Amino acid sequence: MTAQPTNLSGLDLRAEIDRLRIERKAVILAHYYQKPEIQDLADFVGDSLELSRKAAATDAEVIAFCGVRFMAETAKILSPEKIVVLPDMDAGCSLEDSCPPDQFAAFRAQHPDHIALTYINCSTEVKALSDVIVTSSSAETILAKIPPEQKIIFGPDRHLGGYLNRKFGRDMLLWPGVCIVHEAFSETELLKLKAQHPDAPIAAHPECPAHIVDHADYVGSTSGILNYAKAMPGDTLIVATEPHIIHQMQLAMPGKTFIGAPGADGNCNCNICPYMALNTLEKLYLALRDLTPRVEIEETLRLDAKKSLDAMLAMASGTVGQGDLGRP
Repeated sequence: MTAQPTNLSGLDLRAEIDRLRIERKAVILAHYYQKPEIQDLADFVGDSLELSRKAAATDAEVIAFCGVRFMAETAKILSPEKIVVLPDMDAGCSLEDSCPPDQFAAFRAQHPDHIALTYINCSTEVKALSDVIVTSSSAETILAKIPPEQKIIFGPDRHLGGYLNRKFGRDMLLWPGVCIVHEAFSETELLKLKAQHPDAPIAAHPECPAHIVDHADYVGSTSGILNYAKAMPGDTLIVATEPHIIHQMQLAMPGKTFIGAPGADGNCNCNICPYMALNTLEKLYLALRDLTPRVEIEETLRLDAKKSLDAMLAMASGTVGQGDLGRP
């Protein structure tokens, strides 16, 4: 577990992070689900894979990834020559946890006539066991290019896989993982909120269960939801994904109103990702100061995992991470 800061009182953390950013020749990445104070100081804010690609294109020597572990691992896969630090190595992911590599390998062995189309929210080891990685931005484009007769295993998110099955009339074999954040939305409370705002469309992430997605006017990635918010004609949007995305919406569209979809208790607090919340300014400062905790990946494993990422980029590079924001 990452050590908790104990003696940082009196430090201007923002100024110190900016100083270390220059000294370390570092680029700071923040996923849309990070706290606003972390988003505001990042060099890039966006979806997970596109952040890694942008960092790879820089001449930075250090990548500080304010996100979760699989995202930082993806950055290391694409930038093996760079130091990659994650402010808290305990920042995991329920989808990654649901799909242990040994169990996934055994599952694949039971279905040798299936290819593995795997959501990026998984470990490096599972990526190495997969044929093509997908993101929520690229999944539809990639699936449309796979012949209907080809049998497919889709994991680890059964809700995203189920959404794709319904939309494309496919019968992919689904791994039974879920995102605990998107699983927490309440259909009953969402319908109550919709009754209060009948003219407000609903935008939902495809990691949501079918009973939430079925009420959505738009279904897409965090970047896609942000773009939808910019393009929609109205001034109010109900947002069914981790609520910290709303910070970017408010910055880009201060004249519009964004309402987080509620959980079972009638509010959206339960939908804050507990893993993303482990990253703090204090931990980011320490990670840049000490260059730890570092993400390290054995080279053969890295190359095996990179093959499935490269397959995705070859099939759908134009759809990955649309709408990500650069730091002004």
